[in-house]
Amino acid sequence: MTGHTGSCHCGAIELQLHEPPLAVSECNCSICRRIGGLWHYCAVGSLTVTGPAVGYVQGDRTLTNWHCPTCACVTHWTAIDPDYGKVGVNIRMFDPALWQELPRRFVDGASF
Repeated sequence: MTGHTGSCHCGAIELQLHEPPLAVSECNCSICRRIGGLWHYCAVGSLTVTGPAVGYVQGDRTLTNWHCPTCACVTHWTAIDPDYGKVGVNIRMFDPALWQELPRRFVDGASF
């Protein structure tokens, strides 16, 4: 399989990106600022996740944030709405060479 492989700290959850990221987003909402997530948004079919991810649905109930039950790394999010069509992957789960030079977009999630 082509693409880029990342994982949580302990390796229990593996992430496979099927297309290279072109930009990343940094959000200041209450959960993103706490977990330090740096997000790559992609089509649902562009990300494969394997492993025992555990979901957490926060306040507005629009997203499920997934984390490893062993090392607690937040790996990705999925939309509650099955028609949304996008997922967010915490690009920090990948080698920094993949993302550190990419353009960053600030998302003001705290104002919603």
